[in-house]
Amino acid sequence: MSVTGRKASAAVSPVVGDIAIYICRDPVDFRMGINGLSVMVEATLKFDPFSRNLFCFVNKRKSQIKVLYWQRTGFCLWLKRLEEERFKWPFHLAGPVVELDEEQFFWLLDGLDLKHLKPHRSLEYRTVL
Repeated sequence: MSVTGRKASAAVSPVVGDIAIYICRDPVDFRMGINGLSVMVEATLKFDPFSRNLFCFVNKRKSQIKVLYWQRTGFCLWLKRLEEERFKWPFHLAGPVVELDEEQFFWLLDGLDLKHLKPHRSLEYRTVL
């Protein structure tokens, strides 16, 4: 699996390629970790959590996204938190689970509204204190 045509800065996001990317349309309780989300993938969404596919979830405020995936010897849970903006979650697409292609996935992470293709504004912070 490799990402082709992406900038070096994208290396911090989950690696995609020949796998499916699924997003759960409804927000989830972000107190759930790997165990809760993997059970949700299998029991509620009816997918195989060991499939190497990416399973994406958003919190109620749409300020955080979690991506769950299996990688050879265990689960990985990747999190992105926005400081000011909100993810443009594709509620306009039909079904409880939506499949995205690689380009749409990176657009979502970059802040693009998949319906209008309008990105978040860039932030330039100097300190977290």
